[in-house]
Amino acid sequence: MFKEASERFGLIDVVVSGAAGNFHAPAASLSANGFKTVVDIDLIGNFNVLRASFPFLRTPGASLMSITAPGGTHPSVFQVHANSAKAGINMTVKCLAMEWGPAGIRVNAISPGPISGTTGMAKLAASPEREQQIKARLPLREYGSIRDIADTALFLASDNAKYITGAIIDCDGGSGLGDASADALLKATQR
Repeated sequence: MFKEASERFGLIDVVVSGAAGNFHAPAASLSANGFKTVVDIDLIGNFNVLRASFPFLRTPGASLMSITAPGGTHPSVFQVHANSAKAGINMTVKCLAMEWGPAGIRVNAISPGPISGTTGMAKLAASPEREQQIKARLPLREYGSIRDIADTALFLASDNAKYITGAIIDCDGGSGLGDASADALLKATQR
């Protein structure tokens, strides 16, 4: 794929790797195959995309991005497989940023929070009540949009980000900061 693209359009300036697979499962009942499947899709798939692009990248100047998730840095229940894969993506980004940086290749990741119109949010917020509960926990009180993620990628691909590499950029409305619901805030002020 990269060979064909580079033959047709020239050396590649930007690569975004965003394959993901996920489901909720208690660790005690998660099969080794279920764990491995998510790691294969998320972590190994991400590495394979970045590695396959390497010979066809414009150097210096190429910008590579992986899509990760808050679970790569923040643990959560029923997500040991996905969070392990995302943590692996985060470390892959940092290692490749160091290894490929001398060639002028920047490698970063975008960590989206709750994004409207995605399959993941449709599963997590299957009812209007659940959606309101999730939004109440967010500091900005709303979901992000696919455009928010695209804008973050455009920034990372631009010369405005020419000195950014090895970074995990949160585009999450503050969801990675913790619970900002009124109940949580009230409890914090009563201590």
